[in-house]
Amino acid sequence: MKKLNNIAIKLIAADFFLYSGWGLIAPIFAIYITEQIDGGTIEVVAFATALFWITKSLIQPFLANIIDLVQGERDDFKLLIMGTLTVALVPFGYFFATQVWHIFLLEFFRGVAMACIVPAWLGIFTRHISRGWEAFSWSIQSTSIGLAYGFAAAFGGVLALTFGFGAVFLFVGFSKLLSALVLFLIYKGMFLNKNE
Repeated sequence: MKKLNNIAIKLIAADFFLYSGWGLIAPIFAIYITEQIDGGTIEVVAFATALFWITKSLIQPFLANIIDLVQGERDDFKLLIMGTLTVALVPFGYFFATQVWHIFLLEFFRGVAMACIVPAWLGIFTRHISRGWEAFSWSIQSTSIGLAYGFAAAFGGVLALTFGFGAVFLFVGFSKLLSALVLFLIYKGMFLNKNE
């Protein structure tokens, strides 16, 4: 039986909670903006989505370069935890948002946060994959994200219909905080009271 490194398993668990949160929001995001935000239109949805992806894509390579230049994983974990905590605040921001500029600001912060998360997570995960199990490890990670998105998308629609958008955003925020907690526990086990 193929085995995953313990740290890789914990990283996959943190990723599961992180991405399941966005899976909850994805199917309702456009409806939320057009129905709940003053001035919200389908164009606003498109520009908000574009703002997130452009921000993430432009910042991410610079942060990845810094991660590679600094020796050790302590900086990687700090950036990963900081990004995860920041992205956890975004759904709480949606809960209070009323104007289009609120959405744009939140999507910008989400882009910056994900630019911190993605290269840090990928670097750490890559270093902790068991030799000889690379394809299997990456397939488990991809499967985990796919299942998180799939089940969360269905649940998010039901949750929004039953309890409203606010309930979804609160649930997502707490899910992301759980992801940050898992990452902090990994960090604590690896670095606190230990030398790198």
